[in-house]
Amino acid sequence: MERNAENVRVLLTRRQVDQIRSSLPLRVRWLCWAVKAGVYLSQRSDGTVNRRLAAWLIWCLAPPVPANEIPKHGVYTRDAVIDHVNGVWVRLFVPVQENGDETEVLPVVVYFHGGGFCTLSAAEVGYDVFCRRLAKRRRVVVVSVDYRLAPEHKFPVAYEDCYAALLWLRNDHAENRFLPRGADVSRCFLMGESAGGNIVHHVGCRVAEGKEDLTPMNVVGHVLIQPFFGGEERTPSELALTDVPLISVDACDWSWRAFLPEGANRDHPAANVVGPGGADISAVPLPKSLVVIGGLDTLRDWQLRYFDYLKKMKKEVGLMFYENGVHGFPLMPYDLSSDFIDDISDFMQR
Repeated sequence: MERNAENVRVLLTRRQVDQIRSSLPLRVRWLCWAVKAGVYLSQRSDGTVNRRLAAWLIWCLAPPVPANEIPKHGVYTRDAVIDHVNGVWVRLFVPVQENGDETEVLPVVVYFHGGGFCTLSAAEVGYDVFCRRLAKRRRVVVVSVDYRLAPEHKFPVAYEDCYAALLWLRNDHAENRFLPRGADVSRCFLMGESAGGNIVHHVGCRVAEGKEDLTPMNVVGHVLIQPFFGGEERTPSELALTDVPLISVDACDWSWRAFLPEGANRDHPAANVVGPGGADISAVPLPKSLVVIGGLDTLRDWQLRYFDYLKKMKKEVGLMFYENGVHGFPLMPYDLSSDFIDDISDFMQR
């Protein structure tokens, strides 16, 4: 699925969008509509979230999944609280070791979920299915982080919580309390979808700056799945893709207002990393990155700009483009999500 960025810059026509949308499985279209409606209903005009309504809607749509140490589809899960004061926790997805080999070495993927910084959690069924599939088929330990949400916890809380998860990972490796014996933290990937992709960039830059010693943990790659970036400017994809599944420009704007500091606009460097306020990371030794873009994603132009930004900063970066991909497609119940797990094999093996 690796594509030249120039091919991705060409927006789909209205007819192509309609054809792709109508070709999506009915359950995917229904799921996108339900999620979109749920987000709209739970977001209040005063900038707060109706948490009770959001939790009820999520429970009705797809009840949260508890951790289970009994293997399911070849993977067992366990939860660990990493910050008892703030209630931050992680869920580990551990593949059953093949042929009882307890010495099998397993790379570690630290995963940050999406939801516009305001909704969802590591216990959602979509993340459970995705992380379980990733752990089994790529033979990795997945550590999915449940960070605190906005607007109750604005910038930079999500970044701080996710960085704290890396410190916990370093310490737990030394103490051998939750990680399996074969977990290899020297081959660690940061991976995130939507808002989680945004977190990968900001937390990944902090790690690469090396101000704190995370030894023996070593981040060897970033995977940003349809990362949530933005700005005050309206891009062509935001103007053209106004009726695509799952997300809308208005919902994105609401999320940025909820997450960013009071008085900040969307050109704040947390959102617009490629804008005039963005950091110069040319001297930051980032590992290789992979940017994943969907053809039916309103945010695709911002994601392309991020890809160009890494190129400009002389970073090694690859791009994967899925023309039929809606926002959040790796979590959706159709073949494209399964294909994605296979497509990232080469990147992770290299």
